[in-house]
Amino acid sequence: MLVIFGGLPGSGKTTISRALARRLGAVYVRVDTIEQAIRTWVDPSTDIGAAGYVVAYGIAADNLALGRVVIADSVNPLMITREAWLAVAQRSGVIAAEVEVICSDKTEHRRRVETRKTDVEGLVKPTWQEVVGRIYDDWGQTPIIVDTAARDVPEIVEALIVKLRTERLLPI
Repeated sequence: MLVIFGGLPGSGKTTISRALARRLGAVYVRVDTIEQAIRTWVDPSTDIGAAGYVVAYGIAADNLALGRVVIADSVNPLMITREAWLAVAQRSGVIAAEVEVICSDKTEHRRRVETRKTDVEGLVKPTWQEVVGRIYDDWGQTPIIVDTAARDVPEIVEALIVKLRTERLLPI
């Protein structure tokens, strides 16, 4: 299965997606890491466009072909990127689950954005103004919504696993 995470920077998607990957023993694919590696290779100031996503789709497809569960972690702000992730799952013949991570407490969300440190060498995190000014398409269909404002990570991951099993996306 492919679990496709998305959400604004600072919402908690990397924390949740990593914890879910650890819990499921899944392959974890993070677009930020791929994009920063590409930038470092070519030139940190270069606009790499969709390259990070395209590489991530390929890595995910390779691991899905091996029968692995893949957790994809990216802002995933545009409908076109979400459709591309779904196409990866379809071509691979696996189930896809879309998870949008939000932080409904705007004060907490801003605090996270303004105080977090990067865990990817060279990656410059966006400012709060860049986060709130970002183009972020409505998901359209109904993803699984995870709100990180009021619950801790283990609680969120357990609830997400229950939801995936209830919807028969994960084996019981």
